[in-house]
Amino acid sequence: MSDLIQLTAAELSAKLTAGEVSAVEAAQAHLDRITAVDGELHAFLATDAEASLAAARAIDERRAAGEELGELAGVPLAIKDVLVTTDMPSTSGSKILEGYRSPFDATAVAKARAAGLVNIGKTNMDEFAMGSATENSAYGPTHNQWDRSRVPGGSGGGSAVAVGAFEAPLALGSDTGGSIRQPAALTGTVGAKPTYGGVSRYGAIALASSLDQIGPCARTVLDTALLHDVVAGHDAHDSTSLDHAWPSMAAAARSGADPTSLRGLRVGVVKQLMIDGVQPGVKARFDESLALLAAQGAEIVEIDAPHFEYAVAAYYLILPAEASSNLAKYDSVRFGLRVTPQGGGTVESVMSETRAAGFGAEVKRRIILGTYALSAGYYDAYYGSAQKVRTLIQRDFAAAFSQVDVIASPTAPTTAWALGTHGGDPMQDYLNDATTIPANLAGIPGLSLPIGTASEDGLPVGLQLMAPAFEDARLYRAGAAIESLITARDGAPFWAQAPSLAGAPTGKANA
Repeated sequence: MSDLIQLTAAELSAKLTAGEVSAVEAAQAHLDRITAVDGELHAFLATDAEASLAAARAIDERRAAGEELGELAGVPLAIKDVLVTTDMPSTSGSKILEGYRSPFDATAVAKARAAGLVNIGKTNMDEFAMGSATENSAYGPTHNQWDRSRVPGGSGGGSAVAVGAFEAPLALGSDTGGSIRQPAALTGTVGAKPTYGGVSRYGAIALASSLDQIGPCARTVLDTALLHDVVAGHDAHDSTSLDHAWPSMAAAARSGADPTSLRGLRVGVVKQLMIDGVQPGVKARFDESLALLAAQGAEIVEIDAPHFEYAVAAYYLILPAEASSNLAKYDSVRFGLRVTPQGGGTVESVMSETRAAGFGAEVKRRIILGTYALSAGYYDAYYGSAQKVRTLIQRDFAAAFSQVDVIASPTAPTTAWALGTHGGDPMQDYLNDATTIPANLAGIPGLSLPIGTASEDGLPVGLQLMAPAFEDARLYRAGAAIESLITARDGAPFWAQAPSLAGAPTGKANA
């Protein structure tokens, strides 16, 4: 295995800048890793070595010509298949978009290209980002690199596994109810959901427009912050994009690397987020992390947020309602799959056959739920009531942040579960998002970082931090300090503690 793939993005960037390694060499090393391990992990849906190496070669030529390049120029990047790209298909994990080629790049992708990052592939995901395990992809599930019999979380399990298995140092994901943070927790990686509107959604295949947010994934807090800096900022193409002067997230992460920066930090623990069913090993690691924070002078404050208990119910009315509207465009007429009944048919019958064949079971379930919630006579009772609960949750957050600087919780109530475990009961997947959903309903930023493994199964546990809107940098500062404490406690960075990587996919052998 090449040493290049074990470098963090920051370390690889330094070597690229110093001329110790070329962008072509970096891209080739990661493409070789994908070839070696992805047959078992299935983190990627599409790669194009020729296009990736051509992009890397162009960066090398620009660097050789003395052009001033971005800090991450030449660093490989994996992109969740929810973001459209011109150089590779964009399917959102669905058969209805199989083979679709976009005529433009999503804004986040365009910004990454402009900064010199090299797209090395599109990552697997739950179909249209509907799921908590990356088992609902029309192209087959992704396997957790810690244990290939386990899920990686969802819907962005492909991006999380890509960085966790050293197939890419950086990845882009999307987070509608925890789809960056929850996979980060289950795979032992770092993931951030920016403030809503902080990163453009233009070119992101929409699930629920008022909840979706694009964000970065990596193995370290600093790497995540570096990618955040690249993709953040106002975009005139996105009417929800915030025109805000964002501070450098990387600078915040670097300033927080000294754990003494935690002194005086007020950390809230919302009792409603310590839900029934939190795995004992997850709670133990979370409590240990709070103790580490307290030992550095942080103040731990219990917070009451009474409306958080209704967050999952509200979310699973708002999301399906918006999804049923957003997915109406897949009608067999304008683009995507078209299935014509034998002997021809009307527009309505072609549409019906196409949607029946092109959408998976979870997508159909949520479209039906959303259409019902928006129907005459039920709109106020369901969708309207859910939006009122959303406002109450936002008020709970406002009250909490008048008392504390950040809120901490387990990112997910359990470690990674076995593939197929929740196949007959989608409610189990829904409840696994209980700790991450409130941040999406409120539009505030969240960050997940690994804090160790659970004693029961040796699988990663994630700590979630949340901050007020616009205070993303606060999360990176605190997250970097906690990461330093965990590294000092364990004697090595968490990503270096994964099962053996030599010669085969990471993770335990399957039965």
